[in-house]
Amino acid sequence: MSLYDTPDHKMFRETCRKFVEEEMVPRAREFDAANRIDKKLFRKMGDLGMLGLRYDPAYGGAGLDWSYTAVMYQELGRSDNAGATLGISVHTDMATPSLAEFGSDDLKRRFLVPAIAGETVGAIAVTEPDAGSDVAGIKTRAVRDGDDWVINGSKIYITNAANADWLCLLAVTDPDAGYNGFSQIIVPTDSPGLHYDLLDKIGMWGSDTGQFFLEDVRVPVANTIGEPGTGFQQQMMQFQDERLVACVSTIASSQHLWEETKKWTDQRMLFGKPLSKMQNTQFKMADLWMQMTIAKDLTDTCVRMRIEGEDATDKITMAKIYCCRVASAVADQCVQLHGGFGFMKESMAGRAYCDTRVGPIGGGSEETMLYYLAKRLGF
Repeated sequence: MSLYDTPDHKMFRETCRKFVEEEMVPRAREFDAANRIDKKLFRKMGDLGMLGLRYDPAYGGAGLDWSYTAVMYQELGRSDNAGATLGISVHTDMATPSLAEFGSDDLKRRFLVPAIAGETVGAIAVTEPDAGSDVAGIKTRAVRDGDDWVINGSKIYITNAANADWLCLLAVTDPDAGYNGFSQIIVPTDSPGLHYDLLDKIGMWGSDTGQFFLEDVRVPVANTIGEPGTGFQQQMMQFQDERLVACVSTIASSQHLWEETKKWTDQRMLFGKPLSKMQNTQFKMADLWMQMTIAKDLTDTCVRMRIEGEDATDKITMAKIYCCRVASAVADQCVQLHGGFGFMKESMAGRAYCDTRVGPIGGGSEETMLYYLAKRLGF
């Protein structure tokens, strides 16, 4: 039985699809030009109940299972704006999961409630100039001074940099404690001593990505998510939400691109007949569909495992690698099938070609994912 075919799922899908068709598709190029999503969209999503699907209703969440998150990102993935979808996913499934699961009641009421309502936007601040997928190598330091943390360091490649009202920031709070020396801390972006610069990317144009600099930034110790020293473990758990959402939206986007490319090949004439009637085109499209189907089935397995409370870490890791590979293959072949038009920025295929390249890098590089799997296999 499908995970997504109940009447409630269908009703929610209609809500998400209408939002995408009315608020995202018509404005995709606008977001590209601005290099960010319109912040007002978060409020509209909050009004529609789209921003806290799995979170406690006591804080404004919907209390639903992972299948509804999957439905939402299946629809967002078809928006032809991977950058905007990324910005939304950072808010819903990268910046807020630890806060929702481990944050104090006070912290949730101050930051999670307005985030679910779309009144504020969150970002996750982990990567640094000298530490990316190797999270344990971060150097940003938070030193306790009375009831405050004093934070110094820098974070880079931070999505939602311009839109964010607060950061879920990972910092070293005890340099002698190894993996038990990290903490996740909520840092408001209007804090004195915090500033950012935007970065210019080769893809994902509809999202705002920047570098943050922290110079003696003071925030209350009460802004710590969970107990000090548990941040590394919390961050590893939070990454699972990020990677699974990426798998769902990536494959949905690839399927949409495949469908649009099929329409193109039906219309494009070559040597007196449609491009779709040529065996080379048929073989390419069939092979891509096969790869996407396998990727979606693996992703659905991960969603089912999360719903049933099983440890899906290994399968999510494999799905992250495979879905990104498939998305890159789909984008590359669809550009080729579009010919010269595929090389234009206005082309869906061209945009996807640029956007998918970040997949094997962001959220844990492919090499890091394979390293983890190799260790699990006894290497």
